[in-house]
Amino acid sequence: MKAAFGSIFVVAALIAVPAPMRAAAPQATTSADHNLDERIEKRLDASSLKKFHVKVSVTNGIATLTGTVATEADRQKATQVATIPGISRVENQLIVDLAAPTGTAGTVKSTTKDAAEKTKEGAEKVGEKTKDGAEKVADKTKEGLSKTGEVITDSWITTRVHSKFVDEDLLKHSDIHVDTKDHVVTLRGTVMSAAGRARAVEQAKEVEGVHKVVDLLTIGPKK
Repeated sequence: MKAAFGSIFVVAALIAVPAPMRAAAPQATTSADHNLDERIEKRLDASSLKKFHVKVSVTNGIATLTGTVATEADRQKATQVATIPGISRVENQLIVDLAAPTGTAGTVKSTTKDAAEKTKEGAEKVGEKTKDGAEKVADKTKEGLSKTGEVITDSWITTRVHSKFVDEDLLKHSDIHVDTKDHVVTLRGTVMSAAGRARAVEQAKEVEGVHKVVDLLTIGPKK
C-alpha cells in the first residue's frame, strides 16, 4: 500500500512541474554554450593566436578547438585561452604545422585582394619610374651625356662633326669650319657641290646633342 502511494506521489510531482520549466533547461544550456563560445573567440582574437585558423565550438560546457597552428607552444596556449569559468573540458584537436595559414578566411581573402592591389600598384609605380627613368636618360642623352656615357659639350660636338666628314666622298676637297655654341652647330667654308653641302648638314645633324645646324657653306673650290 505504501509503495502505491509513493508511485502516485512521484507521478503527481512530475505533473506538477510546469511544461515550460522542463523545456527551458536545454535552451538555457544552449544559450550558455553560445556565450562561452563568444567569450573564447574574443580571447583568441585578443591573443597571438589571432593570426591562425583556430575555430571553437562549445557543447554542454565542453570547448572543442579545431584548425592549424604553427607550433606546439601555440597549441598549448590555445588550450589555456579556452579554459575559462564555465568550461568543464577543452578538446584540443588543433594540428601543428610550421606552414600553418594565418588569418581567418575573410582575412585571407582580404589579404589576397590587398596583395593583388599592392602588386598592381607596385607594378604601376615601377612602370612610372621606368618611364620616368627612360625620359631622364633620354634627356641626359640629349642634353648632358652621350650613349657611351661621355659628357656632351660644345667642343665634344665639334670634334664629332669633324669626324663625320672624314672619308666622306662628297666632302673631298672641301674646306669646312665647324663652330658649336650651346649645342647649335654652324658650318662655314666651301664644298664642291650642292650634294656635298646637303651631306655636310645631314652628317652634322646626326651627332648626339646637336639641337640645330646653321648652314653658311658656299659651293666652290677651296680658298
